Amino acid sequence: MDVKTAIKERRAIKKFDSQHEMTEAEVDELISLAMLFPTALNIQNWRFVMVRDSELVREIRAAAWDQAQVTDASLLIILCADLRAWAKEPKRYWRDAPAEVSTFMVDAIDNYYRGRDQVQRDEAMRSCGIAAQTLMLAAKSMGYDSCSMDGLDFDAVGKLIKLPEDHVIAMFVAIGKGTREPWPRSGQLPMEAVTITDHF
Repeated sequence: MDVKTAIKERRAIKKFDSQHEMTEAEVDELISLAMLFPTALNIQNWRFVMVRDSELVREIRAAAWDQAQVTDASLLIILCADLRAWAKEPKRYWRDAPAEVSTFMVDAIDNYYRGRDQVQRDEAMRSCGIAAQTLMLAAKSMGYDSCSMDGLDFDAVGKLIKLPEDHVIAMFVAIGKGTREPWPRSGQLPMEAVTITDHF
């Protein structure tokens, strides 16, 4: 499936075949594709928590307003971000670059993030948003449906997955074989309502 078709056909699907299982190769392919997409200064701050334990999935469903797609999807990914990724061995993000580039970028990472908590959080959410969209488009191209989710008790889910203090949860992405057609698009705004040239 080409990218344009995947974009047009991807819809938020919330009814999945609970008996369908994805192969490990398919899961690896999805995560590998998501990891190809950008993060600022290449800090790769996303973390993909793939929930496999059936009891944990049930507990997470309870903390996610009892939404069925949590347990019925073939794969539940909790997209998290390490807010301190920028400070954790930043040289590794540029290890294959020429020495002068690596030095410049490692210094830039420190200068951009140090002491700027809101920037760290904003960047985490941007990175996870890009990763989520990549996962959903890749899933569509592989014949799977998906749904991004933020209707949940973030603190409760954080406790269930033992989220480290310097991490945040951005959203869930549920992936599987849809069992119901999506509702018709409910009212896309016209292009002129959402595009601005130069200034408001």
